[in-house]
Amino acid sequence: MHPADLTLADAAAAVREGGLSPVELTESVLERIDAVDPRLGAYATVAGEAARRAAARAEREIAAGRYRGPLHGIPFALKDIIDAAGLPTGAGSRVRAGHLAQADSTVAARLAEAGAVLLGKAHTHEFAYGLTTPQTRNAWDQGRVAGGSSGGSAVAVAAGEATFALGTDTGGSIRVPAALNGTVGLKPTYGLVPRHGVVPLSWSLDHVGPLTRTVRDAALVLSALTGHDPRDPAALRTPPAASLLPPDGDLTGLRIGVPADYYFDRVTPDVEAAVRTALARMADLGAALVEVRIPMARYVQATQWGLMVPEATAYHERTLRTVPELYGPDVRVLLEAGTLVSAADHLRAQRSRTLMRRAWLDLFDRVDVLAGPTVPMTAVERGRESVEWPDGSTESVSDAYVRLCAPANITGLPALSLPVGRDWAGLPIGMQLIGRPLDEATVLRAGHAYETAHGPEGAGDGGAAPRPAPHRAGPPSAGPGATEVR
Repeated sequence: MHPADLTLADAAAAVREGGLSPVELTESVLERIDAVDPRLGAYATVAGEAARRAAARAEREIAAGRYRGPLHGIPFALKDIIDAAGLPTGAGSRVRAGHLAQADSTVAARLAEAGAVLLGKAHTHEFAYGLTTPQTRNAWDQGRVAGGSSGGSAVAVAAGEATFALGTDTGGSIRVPAALNGTVGLKPTYGLVPRHGVVPLSWSLDHVGPLTRTVRDAALVLSALTGHDPRDPAALRTPPAASLLPPDGDLTGLRIGVPADYYFDRVTPDVEAAVRTALARMADLGAALVEVRIPMARYVQATQWGLMVPEATAYHERTLRTVPELYGPDVRVLLEAGTLVSAADHLRAQRSRTLMRRAWLDLFDRVDVLAGPTVPMTAVERGRESVEWPDGSTESVSDAYVRLCAPANITGLPALSLPVGRDWAGLPIGMQLIGRPLDEATVLRAGHAYETAHGPEGAGDGGAAPRPAPHRAGPPSAGPGATEVR
């Protein structure tokens, strides 16, 4: 296997045992970037020479017996709203043209301390305020959206342009592109990973988390990111996680909540079939499937937008007033809409969130994790703005992609997306697992058990994800189910 295609765990084992050097691994990934990124557009900035120096330093340290752990010498990418000293933090916007980070964000500093090798900055939808990342193309089909707003991070991992990456998630911005590109994406509990040095979208909804090739890899990265930082007012006062590695084994005794409503409403048949098949396989591993109903489902999207829109506008108030022409049209419209949200409406959204959190915690008295689709459909064609469902309803692409992810942002619960199949066009399908606050261990255990037993597509390959075909230039020809979402 080409070193650029190794999982983090496999690469780390090879580096630790001396079978692969950090320099060799980093050069392999940089070669992959040179080969495919002109077509995929995952990166906003590639810091190749700095990455080579960091890899050489890691190699010397390991040779001298100063091995720091499983991230030592492993190349990764940061979403371009996360500061790394000396690199631009452009946030995908002309508003930030010429900006250069003066210091590391908390997460960049922690990864540097772990010995990881920073490759560069991955594209984001402008200021993380969108679900498509238009600069970036889907790793499986260049005629399709990458998802967003962490689209560059997901595509980099899927195409072998990074062994892992960090993204941010305000309404699904880690999990949506993970699902659309066939990677694993983890949104931790709100406040578990400090956000100091990360450009905010919505202070009360933003999360930082990893995008990886396997659930085990996500656990390895998350373990390096946790721990309190007083510079983030929302950071929890929890000590760094010693290890979040999920144990091997079955799912005996695990109660999985399967929603009877909301999560399977208005989803394509391919997505529903893949997720229900995955749930049946988890039951074969010993899990008990428990039917549940989603509390306050009708208020999810109103609450999400009622919180996010005014908070985003508050952050951008000055530049929206002074240089509005520098924003992209889609983001500018959303920011201007935020000026129309009344204080009363924002307070109602906050009250709704409080009630929703309480109701979801009650739900977890009956189950250990909740499972359902990550997104209701796979990657749509670039430029598509709306989706027409078989019941005759029409939904914007952004609303569709955020709909099933938003509850975990509103409630702050940990949520994991992992690949569980592909649709008629060969595009990845994601399943989402949501857990109790600070119970990432159970969510990771469930995902790891499924992945180990069946592989990301149930192929029994031990969890090794198939490589996408980044050379494809456009959407596939129509096939079965092609008119299910028009």
